[in-house]
Amino acid sequence: MANTPSNMLPLGTLAPDFNLLDTVSDTYLSLQNLKGERGTVIMFICNHCPFVLHVNNQLVKIANEYSKKGISFIAISSNDVVNYPQDGPDKMKVHAKKEQYPFPYLYDESQDLAKAYDAACTPDIYLFDGDLKLTYRGQLDDSRPGNGMVVTGQDLRHALDCLLENKENTQIQKPSIGCNIKWKSLLE
Repeated sequence: MANTPSNMLPLGTLAPDFNLLDTVSDTYLSLQNLKGERGTVIMFICNHCPFVLHVNNQLVKIANEYSKKGISFIAISSNDVVNYPQDGPDKMKVHAKKEQYPFPYLYDESQDLAKAYDAACTPDIYLFDGDLKLTYRGQLDDSRPGNGMVVTGQDLRHALDCLLENKENTQIQKPSIGCNIKWKSLLE
């Protein structure tokens, strides 16, 4: 299990736009169609990463709770499906239904979007405000597979609460840690 940290995109960065396949609805969805009125959480995840599997239930819980408050949630997988077929669109659809994702699960086949967001690991989490400016990036919380800490989502929850209450988030934003994004070979 690799321990790859987030790259920590600069705060204030505008969310790079996209139009990607939603593996659940089999339609293309854009950031403009999906963004939330008060904010948008974009998560780079995948099906097989033990770090993502460790936090899946909390991601679903937070999305269900905060989507009622004007926050949109979007999951994206950018992994190379030639070498990691378990992360392909057909398997993403099955996984999203099994996990009861209340958010779209988009496929970044070209990996251009992961590069635009400077995503490095799964999960890599970004929170943008209503104007799509980055206000938080980093970890869900301090829990990791095997460290015995309960998954609470406290870091993301705090960032969401600060955004909704129009307060500055003064907590240190810690990088997420997870499996590296499975980049395509330059030879392909």
